[in-house]
Amino acid sequence: MSEHASPVAGAAARSEPKAGFNLSRWALQHASLVRYLMVVLMLLGVAAYFQLGQDEDPPFTFRVMVVRTFWPGATARQVADQVTDKIERTLQEVPYADKIRSYSKPGESLIIFQLKDSSPPRDVPQIWYTVRKKVGDIRYTLPQGVQGPFFNDDFGDVYGVIYALSGDGFSPAEMKAFADDARQRLLRVKDVAKVELFGVQDEKIYIEASQRRLAKLGLDMNQVLGQLGAQNAVESAGAVQTPLDVVQVRVGGQFNDVSQLRAMPIRAPDGRQLRLGDIADIQRGYIDPPQVKVRHDGQEVIALGVSMAKGGDIIALGKALREASAQIEKTLPVGVKLAQVQDQPRAVADSVNEFVKVLIEAVVIVLAVSFLSLGLHKRPGSHSLWRRWTLDMRPGLVVGITIPLVLAVTFLAMQYWGIGLHKVSLGSLIIALGLLVDDAIIAVEMMVRKMEEGYDKFRAATFAYEITAIPMLTGTLITAVGFLPIGLARSMTGEYTFAIFAVTVIALLVSWVASVVFVPLLGAWLLRVPPHVQAARAEALNRGVPVAEEPHELFDTPFYNTFRRAVTWCVAHRWLTIGATVLLFALGILGMGKVQQQFFPDSSRPEILVDLWSPEGTAFAATEDVAKRVEARLSALEGVTGVTQWVGAGVPRFYLPLDQIFPQSNVSQLIVVAKDLPARNRLRLDMPAMLAQEFPEVRARVKLLPNGPPVPYPVQFRVIGADPERLRQRADEVRTVMQKNPHTRGVNDNWNESVKSMRLEVDQDKARALGVTSQSIAQAGRVLLSGSTVGQYREGDKLIDIVLRQPLDERDAITDIANAYLPTASGQSIPLMQVAKPVFSWEPGVMWRENRDYAITVNAEVAEGLQGATVTAELLPALRALEADWAKAGDTAHRIEVAGAVEESSKGSSSITAGLPVMLFITFTLLMLQLHSFSRAMLVFLTGPLGIAGVAAALLALNRPFGFVALLGVIALMGMIQRNSVILIDQIESDRARGVPTWDAIVESAVRRLRPIVLTAAAAVLAMIPLSRSVFWGPMAVAIMGGLIVATALTLLALPAMYAAWFRVRRPDQENPAAVPPPEAIAAG
Repeated sequence: MSEHASPVAGAAARSEPKAGFNLSRWALQHASLVRYLMVVLMLLGVAAYFQLGQDEDPPFTFRVMVVRTFWPGATARQVADQVTDKIERTLQEVPYADKIRSYSKPGESLIIFQLKDSSPPRDVPQIWYTVRKKVGDIRYTLPQGVQGPFFNDDFGDVYGVIYALSGDGFSPAEMKAFADDARQRLLRVKDVAKVELFGVQDEKIYIEASQRRLAKLGLDMNQVLGQLGAQNAVESAGAVQTPLDVVQVRVGGQFNDVSQLRAMPIRAPDGRQLRLGDIADIQRGYIDPPQVKVRHDGQEVIALGVSMAKGGDIIALGKALREASAQIEKTLPVGVKLAQVQDQPRAVADSVNEFVKVLIEAVVIVLAVSFLSLGLHKRPGSHSLWRRWTLDMRPGLVVGITIPLVLAVTFLAMQYWGIGLHKVSLGSLIIALGLLVDDAIIAVEMMVRKMEEGYDKFRAATFAYEITAIPMLTGTLITAVGFLPIGLARSMTGEYTFAIFAVTVIALLVSWVASVVFVPLLGAWLLRVPPHVQAARAEALNRGVPVAEEPHELFDTPFYNTFRRAVTWCVAHRWLTIGATVLLFALGILGMGKVQQQFFPDSSRPEILVDLWSPEGTAFAATEDVAKRVEARLSALEGVTGVTQWVGAGVPRFYLPLDQIFPQSNVSQLIVVAKDLPARNRLRLDMPAMLAQEFPEVRARVKLLPNGPPVPYPVQFRVIGADPERLRQRADEVRTVMQKNPHTRGVNDNWNESVKSMRLEVDQDKARALGVTSQSIAQAGRVLLSGSTVGQYREGDKLIDIVLRQPLDERDAITDIANAYLPTASGQSIPLMQVAKPVFSWEPGVMWRENRDYAITVNAEVAEGLQGATVTAELLPALRALEADWAKAGDTAHRIEVAGAVEESSKGSSSITAGLPVMLFITFTLLMLQLHSFSRAMLVFLTGPLGIAGVAAALLALNRPFGFVALLGVIALMGMIQRNSVILIDQIESDRARGVPTWDAIVESAVRRLRPIVLTAAAAVLAMIPLSRSVFWGPMAVAIMGGLIVATALTLLALPAMYAAWFRVRRPDQENPAAVPPPEAIAAG
């Protein structure tokens, strides 16, 4: 049956089935097999869903390694030149080397080595091995006394569950024993990969000997050290070879107890025997100053961080850990408690439940669209208002059954390819939901229409395949190709968002198969001839008119006639329509310039991070004192349920996209847990002013957990140069410019303050005469102030350092250096001040470098409601002008680079745009395969960007930023728009091929495709409504909704006008038949 006998009416005439394979016909002929497959796939999909790993974030490879080296006694500049630079030079030779950032402090070098985002994840472990080998090879070129380098590449470990072990009245050593036992038991839990202890203080044995007293006794400190080491050494005394056995000879005397240390005999120069306990105070203690400390709810604790094995299920792990921790608590002594500080399993469970709720909402919306649009019919005859319409549930039910079926097969594919449930894959499922019903709606709509026109169920189902299957497949593939740049992106952000590509493409391809295999079978089973068609048939039979010749004015209703007039007007006034479309596109481009840019939004978790930075060189005790006061103040705030803090380092990575702070004595970081999101938002706004007012001695920074790859500050500019002194001046100029901007907050830089130092100027002539060396002076100073490790005490499996140092009252003031005694060549000790003079000075506390150049990064927060990219764009002209001023003054050695969120975002965006040419090529190829005409393919191609006006309008109206995820949505939107265009153009071509005049084919195709195009767009748009509330997905959902609404209207009104303009189509009554080429000629393009 032809679609219409006249251009407008659409009266039915019989149409013979096309020759060739018809997948829908095959499905109907093998109904039992198809039903079996439906049930099996549904069951397997449900089983697969419960097998999927669940996590908060998608897994991505951390391409970062930290190389740490110590050189006691060296200045920051010496460390930078002699240690850091040599290691950096070697790292430049490593494959895929990208950024080499480092800082040098007095006595310490730390290098952050970053690989290119394009480095294959599977090659990363091998690259880390190469780093160890290459740096190991140059170890001999480093100065004497250098300790290390030490390597850390366990950067991606996420401690999703953190416990705090606290106990009143127990020593740190006893607490460590309890923590070790708990660690051992937690490691036995399934899917636990690693358990790390934080806040453990190493034990030491301190020998506190007064130098004055030793000097009076004529004892040399070095003698005491030598005798201690000689007695405590473990050395082989050989072995006796007897005829039968080998007998090992052991020498006793090593220290097994502190009392043995006290009883150790020391020989004085005059021959007297003294006990070590007589001349020194010996006691067990802990590392001083302390290492990193952890505090939870006002108590000092040991934290146990639990890391999950790759591909594990975090929710199942959380359940198992709750049981294990309950068992551990039963075995702990009274007074020792194990509290859970971080509970990622609960956060993930809440997140998954929230997404499942949103998914169900989206399914309900899509079903409502399907039921109403496909099943709502007007009753024939006149009826009261509430009886005028009838709702046939069956067409909607066909679509409704298809949704869980497609989702089930998608879950099966996700399990096969190892894609777990996390925020990216779950959001992708909701995006896919709006798209996967499109094919089913188009197929069901075609079946319903053909049944309304008098076809039987079998022929209606097979006809739907003949008319829509291939254009639908092309449309589906074009939509899927829209997500291809995400799949091809070789970057950390691309890896993070890869599931968007994988899940949507799987769902789209499965949905096409379902619409041509399962939908016809379900339609033949569930659909029935609509009541108004039955009534029309009965009326025709009563009148004696043959049923085949009954009128079918399906598109001759007031609504369709109004739309037909609108399309006719647009085609008649084509240049006006095209001009309005171009103007709308231009307004969209201008509007996008007004939308705020963003990399990734903040997380919706209840935690707030507070960083406290004391001035560079601040003692650990002072940092801890401020941290305790801040902790007490924050705990008292309304809406705070818990405060945990790390003193001397940043918190470990308890959340994948966390930006970590390395161990430093002048930093502490707090996790403040709010009771809910409103409380969190209120605290985030109130805390900065309160901390600045009440704790002016520290630089406090309040921030939320991020989404997406970590970025330290929203606004960052890097000043690079070769000379540290000049660089400092240039960075201060940049800092001044940034501080003048009204939208920046808390401007600071990463070189911090200079630190105080005391240099001992040695009178070398006098020192030589007395037989004193610079080394012995340094040793004396170290023993006096810090203590010197003289050996190790062995206790079971523990090795405890024995440290010789001065009593506290002889080392707690700068003037105590004057009391240091030096051994001379004659055996007598002299005061240090006789050969050395102290000189006070300032020196750099920390020196950062970027790819072997000195670099100062100037950071800033942004005012509330603004994005980092917006403020960066505001600052850039002034900073470029400043750079030009430097160049005019002859300083070309210094330059300013954009860093921070903008730098990371541009890296991510460029990796996505790198895939655009491939996407455009494949899209155009698919269009050519479908339309066999360059002109028509180009016409469809040009409709891709038409949604930009809607994107800009929606984002501006709802005040949403245009972030990285929204960018992915806009790229995918092009595919969705082109899908509708290709179906419309294909309809025009099939009508023209049947001899319908071109003008009528254009108008009538728009009229006939109105319902499926609007329905599929409505399903996609309305399915996004629940997702638009999400912090992470909201901007993308809003962008797709706005873009699709505008693009759908333009596809139905502007595309016919564009077609008519391109091919110079005129009304039939205006055409000169001789001048118009036949349809075949136009079809050739």
